[in-house]
Amino acid sequence: MKKIRVLIVDDSALIRQILTTALNMNDDIEVVGTAVDPFEARDKIKQLHPDVLTLDVEMPKMDGIAFLENLMRLRPMPVVMVSTLTTKSSNVTLRALELGAIDFIAKPSATLKGDISGFALEVQEKIRLASNANVFGLSAPKPIAKPRVVEKANAINSTVKKKIRAADGFAHIIAIGASTGGTEAIKVVLQDLPADSPPVLIVQHIPESFSASFASRLNDCCQMTVVEAKNNQPILRGTAYVAPGNRHILLAGSPGAYRCRLENSPKVNRHRPAVDVMFNSLLSKLQPNEMIAVILTGMGADGAAGLKSLHDKGVYTIVQNEASSVV
Repeated sequence: MKKIRVLIVDDSALIRQILTTALNMNDDIEVVGTAVDPFEARDKIKQLHPDVLTLDVEMPKMDGIAFLENLMRLRPMPVVMVSTLTTKSSNVTLRALELGAIDFIAKPSATLKGDISGFALEVQEKIRLASNANVFGLSAPKPIAKPRVVEKANAINSTVKKKIRAADGFAHIIAIGASTGGTEAIKVVLQDLPADSPPVLIVQHIPESFSASFASRLNDCCQMTVVEAKNNQPILRGTAYVAPGNRHILLAGSPGAYRCRLENSPKVNRHRPAVDVMFNSLLSKLQPNEMIAVILTGMGADGAAGLKSLHDKGVYTIVQNEASSVV
């Protein structure tokens, strides 16, 4: 069995130790080296030819974002960012995803040193996903926004616009679900929707401290208004509502007075927010011709059952294909 070769780049000896232990706990992953800064990482990449890189954000000599931008331009490869779950770090991590990082993991703490089994399962899963991901590089001097994602997103936008404008198919609600790779795919889709688009509900699997920053970044580049959803917030035309991290979002209210309902109910498909929860809430409130349901890039089953239920009821559904998805 061919092992996934990983290079860990982090200036903290403790973090390097925890990541190395966590990744070497499984037979299909091997840490082939570590680096304390981007300059050492550059040399180690040439020597060791890793399959996946884990990359810290704040490091001496060169920060992780500058290194990532150079890496994705010169030698694109799967990168998983190691990030603290803070508002400040969320903006930096989202920038890393824009530049081509596949995913991120929360920076482990010293308290994990004794028992890292839970953390190990998470980081191993993300490394496996990254090793099989579509990597889209950058072209100097301006990044190219993942060409196959853009191509597919343009097709989705065209379909959505036609459906919106069709006299017999006005979409009152557009619902979008996504996981790994979704932050960029959602951006590409929303950027081309008109300012007066029907309202959009969005579930992106994302930590609680990241969702507000994600919504703000979308708002800065889209014609629509994009916000992090609030409980009982009215759902209005021209606005997209991002489910807060760790809260399910459901469609509530009645025709002409729909609103967002946020819940702390149990995780579904290991996620909160969950795409299936959002999709299932639409069935109880809307007629099939009053919605469009979309699933973008990601791994796992969340949203699959809900989308099938909507499709079986006659709802217009769209799924991003494998070739254009990050995973």
